Amino acid sequence: MNGDSRLDEPSDAPLTWRPRLVLASASPRRLALLQQIGIEPDELLPADLDEAPLRGELPRSLATRLANEKARVAAKLSARIGSSAPNNPGVFTLAADTVVSVGRRILPKCELAEEAAACLSLLSGRSHRVYTGVTLVTPKGVERRRLVETRVRFKRLSDAEMSAYLASGEWRGKAGGYAIQGLAGAFVVNLIGSYSGVVGLPLHETMQMLAGEGYPAHLMWLNRA
Repeated sequence: MNGDSRLDEPSDAPLTWRPRLVLASASPRRLALLQQIGIEPDELLPADLDEAPLRGELPRSLATRLANEKARVAAKLSARIGSSAPNNPGVFTLAADTVVSVGRRILPKCELAEEAAACLSLLSGRSHRVYTGVTLVTPKGVERRRLVETRVRFKRLSDAEMSAYLASGEWRGKAGGYAIQGLAGAFVVNLIGSYSGVVGLPLHETMQMLAGEGYPAHLMWLNRA
């Protein structure tokens, strides 16, 4: 990664040195997904952005743009914070954004029950697409991007199912008005693509990006005993 001799340590040695990893998100779901694959970010730096789509913006473009913007904002903040650290090996900044759509229509991150009810009615008995954009900024300032598309089909929801789900409150703050890792998992008839991408962070693609840019993701597994 940067020619440091410590990378030549025996593979079974404990990992005592590594670059920092910043997750540009306050989402507990994204943090839990990273932890699932043995990665513990050093810092959470969520970016405060206007996430409204631009006029005429397509769902896939929105997911990509927001992931890029979140990563860039957090990378600038983390660079200022970490520049004074002794022997600073560099900072990787990871960001993601998830967009749920039906055709070209982008569904909101619901905050009102009326919004969630409208989303559930639209999704009932049909397929929709979930786009998750992932951006990684390396210590050298290089940006790597991936866009993961997943198709999800819901069963036809009864009035009782919709009412019970709305009463649960689980939809609050969720893109498309549902959380696939929760109660709404019972609505999914079929899924083609990345389950973890629908939750908020596609794990295969994220691990490939990190490892491909020299972040010692797999070596961190040695410290899990």
